[in-house]
Amino acid sequence: MKQNIVEILKEALKLPPEARAALAGTLLDSLDETVDRDAESAWEAEVVMRLKEMDEGKVNLIPWAEARARIAGQ
Repeated sequence: MKQNIVEILKEALKLPPEARAALAGTLLDSLDETVDRDAESAWEAEVVMRLKEMDEGKVNLIPWAEARARIAGQ
């Protein structure tokens, strides 16, 4: 079984970044046994608000690589 996990990981790491992110999100979601409907609703509202701000040009977007560097303090 452990060998299978290692092989799956090796194959997953060959995926492009977007696919790896989607896979990671799906795996994390699979760990949630219960769904907090209020939290889901709040997150959905937050996403809608942020997308609207982006569409209206109210926020300055930066590339992920730059954001990651800022978070790491570089």
